[in-house]
Amino acid sequence: MKPFTLRDYQQEAVDLTIQHFRQSNDSAVIVLPTGAGKSLVIATLAKQARGKVLVLAHVKELVEQNHHKFTELGIDAGLYSAGLKQKETHHNVTFASIQSISRNLEALGSAYSLLVIDECHRLSDDADSQYLKTISHLKSLNPNLKVLGLTATPYRMGLGWIYQYHYRGYIRSNEPRPFKHCIYELPLRYMITKGYLTRPEVIDAAIAQYDFSSITPNAFGQLPEKPVNELLTRCKRVTQAIIQQVETLAANRQGVMIFAATVLHAQEITSYLPANQTALITGETPHAIRDEYIRAFKQKELKYLVNVSVLTTGFDAPHVDVIALLRPTQSVSLYQQIIGRGLRLSPDKEDCLIIDYAGNNFNLFHPEVGEPKPNSQSEPVQVFCPLCEFSNIFWGIKDDNGFVIEHYGRRCQHAEKDEKGKITRCEYRFRFKSCSYCGAENDIAARQCHQCSKAITDPDEQLKKALQLKDALILRCAGISIEASDVKVIVTYHDEHGESLKESFNFSAPAQRYIFNQFYGRRFKNSTQPMNFSTVEEVMKNQQNLTSPDFVIARKKGKFWRIQTRIFDYEGNFRKANQLN
Repeated sequence: MKPFTLRDYQQEAVDLTIQHFRQSNDSAVIVLPTGAGKSLVIATLAKQARGKVLVLAHVKELVEQNHHKFTELGIDAGLYSAGLKQKETHHNVTFASIQSISRNLEALGSAYSLLVIDECHRLSDDADSQYLKTISHLKSLNPNLKVLGLTATPYRMGLGWIYQYHYRGYIRSNEPRPFKHCIYELPLRYMITKGYLTRPEVIDAAIAQYDFSSITPNAFGQLPEKPVNELLTRCKRVTQAIIQQVETLAANRQGVMIFAATVLHAQEITSYLPANQTALITGETPHAIRDEYIRAFKQKELKYLVNVSVLTTGFDAPHVDVIALLRPTQSVSLYQQIIGRGLRLSPDKEDCLIIDYAGNNFNLFHPEVGEPKPNSQSEPVQVFCPLCEFSNIFWGIKDDNGFVIEHYGRRCQHAEKDEKGKITRCEYRFRFKSCSYCGAENDIAARQCHQCSKAITDPDEQLKKALQLKDALILRCAGISIEASDVKVIVTYHDEHGESLKESFNFSAPAQRYIFNQFYGRRFKNSTQPMNFSTVEEVMKNQQNLTSPDFVIARKKGKFWRIQTRIFDYEGNFRKANQLN
């Protein structure tokens, strides 16, 4: 059988993986877009590996696909999957489903040198998960086991990034993650530009859209099913109009995948589509029926495939040329996975229509930010670190000219590896709480100073105590104004109802000038361009770029209010100025 030839990026991914594991036993991730040929990379690595190799996937279709690509090299390999009715582990290379192998770990009785996990973003950090139990078992047989993950989207809602360090210098998490390093990543735009994937054609769903903004997501970024169903029940006319538009736009198309929000929603959608051309797949669909629906869809016997959260990864039907999203998501990664179902190349396919009826408003080519979208106006923005000049990607807001006017980043994401392999993270914080004992800057959620270990006063506790005092005033700050008076800078804090408080800083006194710079110079332009103001004139010239606090707490001294606390970068239970309750 003729061996396949790797594309340049596939060979590069293979070479970097070999290079990494020759130097380290740290687990690693390769990020390749859907349709980039992960199975070819897996096959090449499995062939070149020394010792036994285990390749895991979460669905039998992927297990079978990866196995097929490897055996095309002319080398026998084992299959271990209840769904495929085979359980073999005597070959040098075994392709297995995680569900089957994790329930029969005793079948893995000898040492393996390499474990490969396809669609590895499905790993959680739960020690009792199927994947981590399997990894732990294999490491008990071989402590030097190499663990490699492959995915198009290395992010999981509720967990965040599945790796800690990126080869371009990003640090994704201070806490351990299922994988230590991302060693290779290929942008989706590269694949489309080079003609390896189909061009996405995003269509404005002008006819109707759902508005899920009133529903609060859970810790995993998912919307609870009950309120979603209640909302959708009130939108039956909207759903019917949407499906009518999908049918119209898909009149001359080959295959349509529709992603529904809930099972009830999917059933309603299906009722509006031609029965002889439509199938519905949910998590409760029996395997035999699901397999038949997928076969019929791939053979183009069915035109419409409606699903609820089961065909977002590991599903390959290249002829799909319409993707309709009728479900919300807070994750750029999940959005990219869904769209990826329609980007594979296929005969007579020039593009893939993308229609978003759920108001997700993601740019397909934007990177995952790693935090839930703070508001509907936010988009990924580039913010340079003033200390190390690293280019960070945060959620933020731009003006009409494309300039960043606000961002929500906390700390610089840059990390550097020294000659000994030690990784050090940039210390610069865009938002911070200062320790009242040593002055060190800490994360805004920190309870203990990272430098002196003293307890940091919780802003909510400060506000609660102030509310209990008769001689205290809490001002919800909606903005500040600056005046000059000889050598003094006078700051006026304004609340949302027109009340105000004032304080002055004497710039002829070094101590007061230092305090002003700690509060306002350090946070100049949202902390992206820290200033050390030395004169009143400098402050007046740049006053429009000073960052205001969220709360100001003052105490009564005689007839006057004396400001005692300014709370910046507040995240807590109290309402800030101009926020709804």
